[in-house]
Amino acid sequence: MLFIGCHLSASKGNVGMIQTAEELGANTFAFFTRNPRGSQAKPLDIADCEKAMELLRQKNFGKLVAHGAYTMNLCTAREKDRLFTRELLKDDLSRMAYLPGNFYNFHPGSHVGQGVETGISQIVEALRYAMEPDHPVTVLLETMAGKGSEIGGRFEELKVIIDGVGSERIGVCMDTCHVYDAGYDIVNDLDGVLEEFDRVIGLDRLCALHLNDSKNPFSSHKDRHECIGKGALGEETFRNIVNHPLLKGKPMILETPNELPDYAKEIALLRQMEND
Repeated sequence: MLFIGCHLSASKGNVGMIQTAEELGANTFAFFTRNPRGSQAKPLDIADCEKAMELLRQKNFGKLVAHGAYTMNLCTAREKDRLFTRELLKDDLSRMAYLPGNFYNFHPGSHVGQGVETGISQIVEALRYAMEPDHPVTVLLETMAGKGSEIGGRFEELKVIIDGVGSERIGVCMDTCHVYDAGYDIVNDLDGVLEEFDRVIGLDRLCALHLNDSKNPFSSHKDRHECIGKGALGEETFRNIVNHPLLKGKPMILETPNELPDYAKEIALLRQMEND
């Protein structure tokens, strides 16, 4: 089954997002756990979470892919800010525990001149601090485009973080725009990229995907999303992805530059690609 959805506003709560997802033809979705450009979070509504979990089971939704704030840099050079962001991470994971069995995805961070090794060690330290041993949510590191001092543009960097955390509840969300911009040619060699991911990290750690076309050419390290089929990746790449046997059953989230009506069109397009 194809589990496809998009980013939705959390303003109407989890139950409201499920209703919106259904209207769009989606059977999974993503949402920000707090203000994506800040640190504020809505008060936790436990009753809404419980009702949402019941609806997700009833409607056979795929796993949800919550997203941490863009401003949460676990390897910033400023120690005060670094300690603050790891508390945000811990709070996000405690809130996600009320939506057990789902995913929490975030950008690993930017080392801002400290060096990759130092940045990775700080990310590992923050994750080990924030993750409880019996936490019921899997944390996903997002593949990045490798712009500036971003960590996560290479599979090897994500592998070091995963090994350092040493938990079964950590995996990877592969962003199609990001990996292509980072230099992994999923347009001409999707099988080869997946083989490399399996060799370096292991496909058992690949838990979800962000489906985004790219405004920029291969290996540009730019990270600018485009609508499906309108960028450098093209429709055929996404046809290959939604039909690939190694990717079946994984939640696929659109982050294309769209409003809801166009998300509905892209969801329908991807479903058609699966059935062609």
